Amino acid sequence: VQLQASGGGLVQDGGSLRLSCAASGRTFSSYALGWFRRAPGKGREFVASISWSTGTTYYTNSVKGRFTISRDSAKNTVYLQMNILKPEDTAVYYCAARYDSGRYVPTPSLYNYWGQGTQVTVSS
Repeated sequence: VQLQASGGGLVQDGGSLRLSCAASGRTFSSYALGWFRRAPGKGREFVASISWSTGTTYYTNSVKGRFTISRDSAKNTVYLQMNILKPEDTAVYYCAARYDSGRYVPTPSLYNYWGQGTQVTVSS
């Protein structure tokens, strides 16, 4: 399984970015795809996840109403649309995959596959 994250960059406070995670190597219909982030000096934090088969989504409270996770099955790609970005959103963002249990799973160690990170920097 390969996950390729892209779309990071530098944006001003209040701006928007869209991250992409291209998945390959297997059929993902039984998987959940998630986005995590690691800010400087902090651990890896759950941001959002989506069930590939049902489209059910979960978000951490700090991004609800600002971020939207979605998937395009034809392109085998998961997106994270990030709006109203804040300096505290600055982090390296990672996409990850795990077998979909149908439950909310925010624990990084329970994800089996990881992509490389993409840097998001929000300037004040």
